[in-house]
Amino acid sequence: MTVKQALKLILSGTIAFAATLLLHGVAQAASITDPAGDFLFTYTGVQAGDLDVLSSEVTLNGTQLFFSATLAAAVGTTPSAFYVFGLDRGQGTQRFVTGTPSVGAGVVFDSVVILRPDGTGNFNDLLNSANSITLNPASISISGSQISAIFDVSLFPSTGFAAVDYTWNLWPRLGSISGNAAISDFAPDASNASVAVPEPSGIAGLLAIGFGGLMMVGRTRRILNVSKS
Repeated sequence: MTVKQALKLILSGTIAFAATLLLHGVAQAASITDPAGDFLFTYTGVQAGDLDVLSSEVTLNGTQLFFSATLAAAVGTTPSAFYVFGLDRGQGTQRFVTGTPSVGAGVVFDSVVILRPDGTGNFNDLLNSANSITLNPASISISGSQISAIFDVSLFPSTGFAAVDYTWNLWPRLGSISGNAAISDFAPDASNASVAVPEPSGIAGLLAIGFGGLMMVGRTRRILNVSKS
């Protein structure tokens, strides 16, 4: 193996490693975990794994919002189960505490993104019904115990917050039960989570590694050419 080939191999490995670290860091920052089996005591439905949230995230990447939930069993296991991301875009309130039974203290929202196991979804603006829409099924993905979706943030107009300041909560519901007793879990519990944003510094660092490596290869090529002349 020549020196040039060795340097290229080192460079490719370094960039791949840096990319792995970057993606891992973004995922860690974005995802929240929820204890297994922590069904609400007010929930009266079947305690099936696809109604038990293990982790979830909402990430703003440029102009797109990415939603994801991982359950304790395959999505679609329980008939009539579906998943609701509550968004606080600036005028969120605790809408569940006055319901029957009273639940969800600390969970505030002014709109909801509903994702179903059949790959359909809706956005319901609770302050302005004119903004409520049927979501594009092509943007919704289901794989085993995970359901995810990605939509343009313009579909969820602000009610006071910048998109980077939106907060959210996730709760599975059972459609065969009415009222708050249909809510099996909150993730996170008793609070909202912030929308995650990938850090530009991590991306810049990765680009710096790649640029530095390319300069090294170029410098080595010049040295090798000089030595041959």
